Amino acid sequence: MYIYNNTNWPVFHWDNNKLIPLLSYVRNQQGRLIGKMGALGFELRNKANLEILTIEIMKSTEIEGEYLNIDQVRSSIARRLGLEISGLIYSERHVDGIVDLMIDATKNFEIELTKDRLFAWQNSLFPSGMSGLYRILTGSWRDDSTGPMQVVSGALGKEKVHYQAIPASKIEHEMKLFLDWFNLNEENDPVLKAAIAHLWFVTIHPFEDGNGRISRAICDMLLARSDEQSNRFYSMSAQIRKERNSYYDILEKTQKGHLDITNWLVWFLNCLLNAIQNSEKILEKIIDKHLFWLKISQNTINDRQRKILNMLLEDFDGVLNTTKWSKITKCSQDTALRDIQSLIEKEILVKSKKGGRSTNYELNESILSKN
Repeated sequence: MYIYNNTNWPVFHWDNNKLIPLLSYVRNQQGRLIGKMGALGFELRNKANLEILTIEIMKSTEIEGEYLNIDQVRSSIARRLGLEISGLIYSERHVDGIVDLMIDATKNFEIELTKDRLFAWQNSLFPSGMSGLYRILTGSWRDDSTGPMQVVSGALGKEKVHYQAIPASKIEHEMKLFLDWFNLNEENDPVLKAAIAHLWFVTIHPFEDGNGRISRAICDMLLARSDEQSNRFYSMSAQIRKERNSYYDILEKTQKGHLDITNWLVWFLNCLLNAIQNSEKILEKIIDKHLFWLKISQNTINDRQRKILNMLLEDFDGVLNTTKWSKITKCSQDTALRDIQSLIEKEILVKSKKGGRSTNYELNESILSKN
């Protein structure tokens, strides 16, 4: 029996004794992080918001098995938020669509959620009306014309049905109940409401495609309300991506259970807590990167050098030498060597002490120092 077959659906209940201590701790960590970011300057907060939104969009799509170009996502967000960043590139229509969805959900978090707004979000995910090679219904609820909506795994002929969604004939009524609760309910803490909304929406599964991404956007919308600001400094989708197996497991167990959703809420709160704690590492890296560029701001840096330095400040793969520099920046090895020597003269790069067949280079540790 699926959860929506219960007589009192959708009247969820839970054990407050198991939730209140954990919820209080999560709220404390939220406040601590927001306070820390509030003490930083406007420019740095914008950079952090840009980075977290980029991660949120990248990871939300990865959960669905889709991998976007990170530079396109970052450029699309920057343009829509009016941020001046180096290296802006063209972004494809479907990238702009999911960026529009996420920014509307988080920037306009106080605006009520309506059927038309949800339709617009789903349209933005599939601007061509196609999901991969298949044409899908967009801008309307699913119609189950090809059979019931099911979550299935396994090879053809050996499929395992993990979940079968509410019949399409009931979606209009079910979504009205959901939206009325979403817009009018003020009894639940916004963090708990985010957890309930996420579960409730994916249980209804109202669209032919895009339900997962939209449910996570709804979650981010409510988390923005809980933070009382549109700037995002932690990524729930990134953490769900890390905990994907347990995420699908708890969803399946909850959707095949009764209306007591305590276990789901405990899982969600722990996932959110991990997201907040992991974001501190991301934000620390952003702050370090900002301080690095401040320290070398008096130096003239060309676009090729800026690109490589940013890569070194993030997650550079392997060692840096002239061959790799020329390939990444699409220049000759002579130009690459001149770029490198210029940065050595400015004491930004140094020759690596690590052995190898060629000379390798790395960032000068003295510049990376926080002193």
